[in-house]
Amino acid sequence: MPNALAYLMLLAWPLVSLILFRRLPLERAILWCIIAGYLLLPPLAEFDLPLVPDMDKFAIPSVMAFLLCTCVLRKPVPLLPRHPTAKLLTLLFVFGVIPTVLTNGEPILFRRIANSDPIIFLTDQLPGLRWRDLGSVIINQMIVLIPFLLARRYLSTPDAQRELLLALMIGALAYSIPSLIEIRFSPQINVWFYGFFQHDFSQMIRQGGFRPIVFLPHALWLAFLMTSAVLAAVALARASHGKDRLRLALAAAYLFAVLVLCKSLASQAYALAFTPVIALAPLRWQLRVALLLGGIAVAYPVLRNTGLVPTEALVAQAEAISAERAHSLNYRFENEAQLLARAAEKTWFGWGGWGRNLVRHEETGQILSVPDGRWIIVFGTFGWLGYISEMGLLTVPLLLLAQAARRAPRGNVSPYAAPIALILAANLMDMLLNATLLPITWMCAGSLLGYAERLRYPGLFDRKPALFGGAQALVTGMARPEGRSIL
Repeated sequence: MPNALAYLMLLAWPLVSLILFRRLPLERAILWCIIAGYLLLPPLAEFDLPLVPDMDKFAIPSVMAFLLCTCVLRKPVPLLPRHPTAKLLTLLFVFGVIPTVLTNGEPILFRRIANSDPIIFLTDQLPGLRWRDLGSVIINQMIVLIPFLLARRYLSTPDAQRELLLALMIGALAYSIPSLIEIRFSPQINVWFYGFFQHDFSQMIRQGGFRPIVFLPHALWLAFLMTSAVLAAVALARASHGKDRLRLALAAAYLFAVLVLCKSLASQAYALAFTPVIALAPLRWQLRVALLLGGIAVAYPVLRNTGLVPTEALVAQAEAISAERAHSLNYRFENEAQLLARAAEKTWFGWGGWGRNLVRHEETGQILSVPDGRWIIVFGTFGWLGYISEMGLLTVPLLLLAQAARRAPRGNVSPYAAPIALILAANLMDMLLNATLLPITWMCAGSLLGYAERLRYPGLFDRKPALFGGAQALVTGMARPEGRSIL
């Protein structure tokens, strides 16, 4: 169980956020409020408040960033994108949960029938969703979108995108120190500070050593953070000159070394595949690669349902690398098959919360199948409507940016947009295996969408204020940004 320090950190984060917004430029304040909260606050600890979602290390920094931006600094945050497709997906993401709640009012009962006589014993049950759950689910969807909306407005200029890449790199460099300690002495930092271990310790043991986790939900989350930081450092090095380029290249090499020590094969593969693309390929080709991977991620449920994903060949390929990795991959595929069969019973709107989407023993209610990938969690919980709205919001920025960059004059496209697109694409591919949908993911998507809209609609943020949902979405003036390009 979390100790008093864990809850004290959650309570203190609003004050930390206020200090950041008072002392830093707006872009940096938003970045460090959310990223530092993700890296430093305790996992699993939360405040269970009535009628609203649980306030944890993900929700508190996002809510504070939004409130301080709008209420303290008086900086408006538009609540709807300008592009009609992105606007529709945003509305579906927030309000598409309504039919999920309305179609899951019945409880799920687990019964045992006595062998000697026809007596049915009720052993357990999962509650149905009620009207009062509707507000909590909608508010949760809105909180999840806060980093996306903030990034669309304030992290979508070339300078702000550079700040985003710098924050990823600096945060990972700082995190490498406790990571190396855990690699050497075993994952204990969360225990030392917050009094508990946040996951299954056996999963932190790999290849005769340890995988670091620090304050994150799982070692795979930390490994992907290092992957993102490696790609960010390479992008910054390419856009720099002289001694700055050398220093950034050395930072990328160091972070890659830490990534190797994290012992995550998938994250290492992303870094090895995307590093040469970011370092050498023209920006337009980077955007095409990102768009292709985003398309694969969106289409994966269809490919999986139709049997077009060569699961046996992938497991055999993993077997050639490591028997342990092959076993893990095969376990994921077997779980996916069971969860897909469960999701097929409520295809369009899903099963809702309370773990109703999981495969359970019909008599005891014991969980028999554990979801790993974010896609299967969303697909089972909110159905096709929820999946399309979430994955659509994450991939539409890639499409809009590719279209806008193709129309833009040469030399007028940010050199940082394409690397952020590749980081987002790598994250989307990782979400097929792991539930690594993070505030950083949403910030990357929001930054790309905002930049694509700036290219598509010149003077977008010079427009008059609009109203949405009773909240005033004022938009302050900002000239169309200019950025260097390596197109």
